[in-house]
Amino acid sequence: MTVVGYAPGVYDLFHVGHLNILRHARQHCDRLIAGVVSDENAARVKGKYPVVPLAERLEVVSALSIVDEAVAEVWGSKREAWDHVRFDVIFKGDDWRGTPQGAALEASMAEVGVRVVYFPYTVHTSSTQLRRALELLEGREPEAAAV
Repeated sequence: MTVVGYAPGVYDLFHVGHLNILRHARQHCDRLIAGVVSDENAARVKGKYPVVPLAERLEVVSALSIVDEAVAEVWGSKREAWDHVRFDVIFKGDDWRGTPQGAALEASMAEVGVRVVYFPYTVHTSSTQLRRALELLEGREPEAAAV
């Protein structure tokens, strides 16, 4: 049986943390689908729009040899993503483990038999840090971190 993995993320300002999640995910499935979160969903969840537009983020992630397919995640939940993509395992950074969001994801995925696998979160590089650096370079005050 082919194990289909799903690695959702905004993948804004693509960096080594994104690459690490995708590399780890590739090792745990036969087919890897990356769900690139839409601009609107990213803004709803993070409180701000990505720097790089969805079409460009899709192009970057699609070009990676470790990703079999990249899809625009335009759905309102990971359960809706499963309804469209049909994966066996979903991958998240371990910053989700033990959080209310992680517990909700685990419960939702358990309903359809999907395993949730967590990988180490790359603490030293993040899109938020890169965004702040860009804002400083532009001479602007960095935006407050989204909750």
